Amino acid sequence: MKVKIKLLNELAVMPTKAHATDAGFDLTATSKILDEYGRIVYGTGIALEIPEGYVGLVFPRSSIAKYGVALSNAVGVIDSCYRGEIMAKFRPLLGFGETILPSYKIGEKIAQLIIMPIPNIELEQAEELSETDRGTSGYGSSGK
Repeated sequence: MKVKIKLLNELAVMPTKAHATDAGFDLTATSKILDEYGRIVYGTGIALEIPEGYVGLVFPRSSIAKYGVALSNAVGVIDSCYRGEIMAKFRPLLGFGETILPSYKIGEKIAQLIIMPIPNIELEQAEELSETDRGTSGYGSSGK
């Protein structure tokens, strides 16, 4: 499957995989601003044409462990009808002694994009649900 990528500025980098078997395409920062809530917003300089029936998911990279940030929404969702710039918003974390830890710089890989099919789901209201071994047991239901 081919997905069209539009480079939006001169710093934009085509998303790539480090290894052929990787699930995600690395996204590179082309801009960095602080929003009104103190969140770090990175632009990637790219827009996508995700096919209908698919979704783009933006996950943090494993390198996030080296930086003092966390992806604000845990996973970004890019619907197939969206044609704007792919952005990643991080919240800064405080380190020891309330010192702000380093964040990504422009030109660094900041996140990864995974494109997946979406099943066609139809929700149906019901009065009863089937019984299972777990039932309604929630958090911690599987033990220690």
